[in-house]
Amino acid sequence: MSARIVISADGEKAFESWRQAFASVAPEVEVCSWYDPTWEPRPDDYALVWRPKPEHMERLAQMKGIVCTGAGVDHLLAHTGFPRHVPLVRMGGEQTARLMADYVLWAVIGLLRDARTWAVQQQQGLWRNNVRSQPSNMTRVGVMGLGHLGAYVAQVLANVGFCVSGWKRSPAELDGVTVKHGMDNLPAFLVDVDVLVNLLPATPATDGLIDYTFFSHLPKGAGFVNVGRGRHVVQEDLLRALDDGTLSGAVLDVVTPEPLPESNALWRHPRITITPHVASEASRGMQARYVADVVACLAQGKKPALLCDVKRGY
Repeated sequence: MSARIVISADGEKAFESWRQAFASVAPEVEVCSWYDPTWEPRPDDYALVWRPKPEHMERLAQMKGIVCTGAGVDHLLAHTGFPRHVPLVRMGGEQTARLMADYVLWAVIGLLRDARTWAVQQQQGLWRNNVRSQPSNMTRVGVMGLGHLGAYVAQVLANVGFCVSGWKRSPAELDGVTVKHGMDNLPAFLVDVDVLVNLLPATPATDGLIDYTFFSHLPKGAGFVNVGRGRHVVQEDLLRALDDGTLSGAVLDVVTPEPLPESNALWRHPRITITPHVASEASRGMQARYVADVVACLAQGKKPALLCDVKRGY
């Protein structure tokens, strides 16, 4: 009996688009809908999920493997009933990493050139020169979190010409990037950063890490890009740092909660650009091909590159 992928990701209505994507890029793969009332688990079933419901956990425990359509899996592991004995793999692939690097490059250059001011002036019909003359090769970009995506982003920024440093909890080396590690070295990392990019994983230690004291270690007027987790940032402290000039601007692809309520003050701050969690969302076809490759790898008893460490939570 060959492997089969049971799809719950994005809900019942999304199944047809997933079916078409697999038929186009991986026609050899059998797929079925989690919501098909005739579906019964088989020994070689693999699940494709995003935010499964609590009542799905019992059946997920019968899967041979689980693939999440997001790069983060903390929302899955937060379920007390999530089957930690089943291999869990995060979304990845070359397109995902490239998209993240493209997004961060756009965000960093936008902050460097103060593009947000141009957008606000256009809405107001104002022609006002706000020249920013600092070039990329004189701009220090710091990347927090040097996992699969963070390391790729840091090296792309370095290849473009930015002066790039990185920070992570444990020692590491990365070509073209100066790396500091450990909480004791975090202030020394931040003091040399003109634009900070957050790509940290979600752990108890990183929740609320980015507060006003954290921002105060950066050079005055630094920029901030958050593509990690919304809950890393204390929102009131971010707004305070923007209002008093500690930060000059922020680009947020992740917020808490998502979607962000219309009443939230982040929407209306003139120094904030918000995008709806789209930084590294690959095309459905590329995601389907990646999932098919992951399932083939698991079926052969191999470990995919982005196999989650469920004990550490990412």
